[in-house]
Amino acid sequence: MSYRQQANKLAGQIAFLKSYSTSAGQETARDAVQIFGGRGITATGMGQYIEHYHRTIPFDALLGGAEDVLADLGVRQALRAMPKNARL
Repeated sequence: MSYRQQANKLAGQIAFLKSYSTSAGQETARDAVQIFGGRGITATGMGQYIEHYHRTIPFDALLGGAEDVLADLGVRQALRAMPKNARL
């Protein structure tokens, strides 16, 4: 598959996947802090891994690309692939 074919067929779907995975990661981080309570926000002890994950997951979302930009790319790619006579 050439690069152009990859961009046309996979770019939007990969953008949706990245957007979903970063939002799911942020949601699990928030839920983990809620479950662990006060221990989930301490940098040492039993909650150190939860605190580290909760603190670093927003950076992963930024490195992957802004979620709104990725979602916009996915929608544009999907609309481009739709037939012209399709009724929404």
